[in-house]
Amino acid sequence: MHSSHLFLAGAFLVAAMTLAAFTAAPPPSDALAIPAGTYMIDKDHTEIGFRVRHLGISSVSGQFRDYDVSLAVEPDAVNSLQTNATIQTGSIDTRNEKRDEHLRSEDFFHAEAHPAITFRSTGVRNVRGNDFELLGDLTIRDVTRPVVLDAELIGTARGPMGNERVAFSAETTINREDYGLTWNRALEAGGVLVGKDVDIRLDVQAIRQN
Repeated sequence: MHSSHLFLAGAFLVAAMTLAAFTAAPPPSDALAIPAGTYMIDKDHTEIGFRVRHLGISSVSGQFRDYDVSLAVEPDAVNSLQTNATIQTGSIDTRNEKRDEHLRSEDFFHAEAHPAITFRSTGVRNVRGNDFELLGDLTIRDVTRPVVLDAELIGTARGPMGNERVAFSAETTINREDYGLTWNRALEAGGVLVGKDVDIRLDVQAIRQN
């Protein structure tokens, strides 16, 4: 066979193999399978927690005990996920009542004047397998700022009563001073008593509503 014919045959073979590989490969997943509908939080299997540096050498963690969270998905895709959350600031619990009272005071959350923290989702992006980013507006002390939560769909299941459930985890880090929580105390040896960065972690289980 003429060399030019061999070249053309080889090129055709490579092109055919490449096309076959692209045809056989599954398309990239950009939507996770979640039963469509509205979900309400299961507080017995949900935790909204946080962690902040103390003295620059250790961390204090806590959670909020009173909150309402709703989720909606349509149609069966996580990139249509919408969520709203309202967290009662007075329900903060760090296992130390004196510290909790200080956190409820004007130095921090000023719970009497600002009784709730709210989150409203604005979109979903960068879906990779079960991981995605949840975009939203977080409001603390009447200050609203955009945040991005690194989220994961843990899975879906049917509970003992036959109701459909979905579980997520999500986390982000915010600078508390961006929301007016600026109280601090300088240490004699340098540094400050309370860190600026607050790590937020959510572990959520929700029940699909009929």
